[in-house]
Amino acid sequence: MIDNHKEILGRILRAGLDAVDPEAAVRNCARREGSKLFVGDREYALDRYERILLIGAGKGTAPMAKALEEILGDHLTSGWIIVKYGYGMPLGKTHTMEAGHPIPDKAGLEATESLLHTIGECGEEDLILCAFSGGGSALLPAPCPPLSLDEKQQTTRLLLESGATIDEINAIRKHLSRSKGGWLAKTAYPATLVSLLLSDVIGDRLDVIASGPTVPDETTFGDCISIVEKYQLAEKLPKEVMTIFQEGAAGLIPETPKIGDRVFSKVQNLIVGNNRNALVAAREQAISLGYNTMILSSQIEGEAREVAQVFAAIGKEISQSGLPIAPPACVLAGGEPTVTIRGEGKGGRNQELALACAISLDGWDRIALLSAGTDGTDGPTDAAGAMVSGLTCQAARNAGLDPYAYLASNDSYSFFESLGDLVKTGPTRTNVMDIICMLVED
Repeated sequence: MIDNHKEILGRILRAGLDAVDPEAAVRNCARREGSKLFVGDREYALDRYERILLIGAGKGTAPMAKALEEILGDHLTSGWIIVKYGYGMPLGKTHTMEAGHPIPDKAGLEATESLLHTIGECGEEDLILCAFSGGGSALLPAPCPPLSLDEKQQTTRLLLESGATIDEINAIRKHLSRSKGGWLAKTAYPATLVSLLLSDVIGDRLDVIASGPTVPDETTFGDCISIVEKYQLAEKLPKEVMTIFQEGAAGLIPETPKIGDRVFSKVQNLIVGNNRNALVAAREQAISLGYNTMILSSQIEGEAREVAQVFAAIGKEISQSGLPIAPPACVLAGGEPTVTIRGEGKGGRNQELALACAISLDGWDRIALLSAGTDGTDGPTDAAGAMVSGLTCQAARNAGLDPYAYLASNDSYSFFESLGDLVKTGPTRTNVMDIICMLVED
């Protein structure tokens, strides 16, 4: 039995989170020497620009902006960023607006309109530094006419509950927006844009992070219609949404900016941190604690319950045969599973994964698992995720709780709250998808 699995799992998670601190990530790729700014492999002569602006949106954007403010110093003219409620921090010249996530709200709409107006007035002699991270899609709402904010909110809820992947959700978001899918870059043109991105998507696809506001869009209105059909949403979505998709597919509405559009000739997009960075740091921590450690993948996706069964099977194999690594073992993975909502309960994908895994591991008392969102928020809850072991289900039964019933009603939060097994980090101000950590003892 793992006596101190909560402490060990917590230390491994913390090491992963520390490695993707947004402020440090920006400093690792951007620096200033006198009046020259170096970002990745490019150099910018700051003195040649009339104005230097800082904009951004996302859960990790405030610390990214802090780093950029300090790097730019007096060269920075002003800034405007949008973050999730509770994710702001004191800044200098940059105004911070807090707004709703994952469902966009009026505050986000007003902030986005102000941001678009500001960059729309920029000219060829201006430089705009952008800081985007996970959550930027919801925090940059600018619905295409005649779509209203209420209809955008309804669409977002339906997509989140459908089990659609983040790529699919963002494809639809981009085609209902005036800020995503390259539209922000088009609004800012002919200004120069430098966009720093903290990745929260499978495969670090630039056009998916924050729905790609400064990146050419590879999806189409036709793709959106296919996604709607796949999840049988046509009769549930607002009529205005389907009208936009149908008119767009017929060529009556302009497509999102694509590769080759001149607006991207003055844009640099650079990823500053991702899930793999977090997993590598978590692995080093686990090794230092005496575990034989492997990173399974940073690209885990699929239904949370199914992912949980795979992890449970791997844990059992390690325990019985010592394959693919021998105990004491630590198996790490990252990604972004999905949940298809069927019940009326409260929870998130990490808590659902943990609960499903606890059921599969019932009685395997030498195996423990943690699943947590690196942003500190799992679904519409105040928890990042949960921890379980082979003894979790027995503890639940002793407390009069039925794990199967809680899973069936998607009520993982209530289940783990009763047992004291929720992982609560508070706002981490970063976001690189989820971390899954499984321990198997001798």
